[in-house]
Amino acid sequence: MKIGIVGLPNVGKSTLFKALTKKSVVIANYPFATIDPNVGVVEVPDKRLQKLAQLSSSKKIIPAAIEFVDIAGLVKGAAQGEGLGNAFLSNIRDVDALLQVVRVFKDDNIIHVEKETDPTRDFEIIKLELLLKDLDVTSRALDKAVSETKNNDKQKIKRKEILEKIKNILEANKLLYGNADENEIATASEIGLITQKPMLAVFNISETELAENWQPDSLLKAELGAIPYLTVPMALEAMVADVTDSQEQSEIYELAGIKETALAALIKKSYEILGLITFFTTGEDETRAWTIPVDSKAPRAGRAIHSDFEEKFIRAEVIEWSKLLEAGSWSQARDLGWLRIEGKEYVVKDGDTIEFKI
Repeated sequence: MKIGIVGLPNVGKSTLFKALTKKSVVIANYPFATIDPNVGVVEVPDKRLQKLAQLSSSKKIIPAAIEFVDIAGLVKGAAQGEGLGNAFLSNIRDVDALLQVVRVFKDDNIIHVEKETDPTRDFEIIKLELLLKDLDVTSRALDKAVSETKNNDKQKIKRKEILEKIKNILEANKLLYGNADENEIATASEIGLITQKPMLAVFNISETELAENWQPDSLLKAELGAIPYLTVPMALEAMVADVTDSQEQSEIYELAGIKETALAALIKKSYEILGLITFFTTGEDETRAWTIPVDSKAPRAGRAIHSDFEEKFIRAEVIEWSKLLEAGSWSQARDLGWLRIEGKEYVVKDGDTIEFKI
């Protein structure tokens, strides 16, 4: 899973990246401090994994991972090449989902490229730049599609019609994500459109705004539409990232009234918007978390491990992770009749522990 962090310059993208990945990055009070994208891989924290590894006395523990990409700030006019727009818009195409950082905190000492803080305006600027870029790509694809329909090829006519629908959505100032059907999303993905990707808005608030439980106003909520959002005090999170003692970290969070870290909240939301779940394999050699699309059947889950597990799938032994812990071992779970034998049509559930048979 690869998530791109986008937003205007100086809104806290690199600060959030540092807090999430614990990597040292350039955080500066001027636009375009980030030029080449910073990339960091983060282990997905999962207490279930640790408990299963302890049960199996595993030699290795391999968690799921998320790759965060800190993409340089976009500015108004980026779709036409303003600022460093074109290069970074192309970087966005490589990610699975977008995380848009929006500045809420006010600080006269930190430059804002639009002179003053306005979360609604800032969100609209980034949204518009992504829409304009997609509209440009769609228009060129549609021109080509129109020229290819002259021989009355049904498939090419259908493609032209889909592109027309995509263009209509974009011209209505709507993101494709949440507003396009499966065929339109598939075509949008094929031609490299950005706004078909799931998006999460993250509002960068101050500790004061955290204490006041800041939330988007009605105007901003209307602009967000179906896009989920989180509020994160990024300066505080970045400070905690520099603290090595876990007890001290917990105390800082408790004093600030934070019950869930930014990383945990972001991962949970990211899994939701991307439609992903986790299943486990466990044994003496290793305990491992695997990420698959929701509603995946057992052979598709096996593909996450190796293509042979999908192609040569016969059956799978399945047990919910907590039931395996309760049983105490695979053999005891088998004796208790808690292990289920599942076939090709079984839909894997989050938290399933599976042993594949091929």
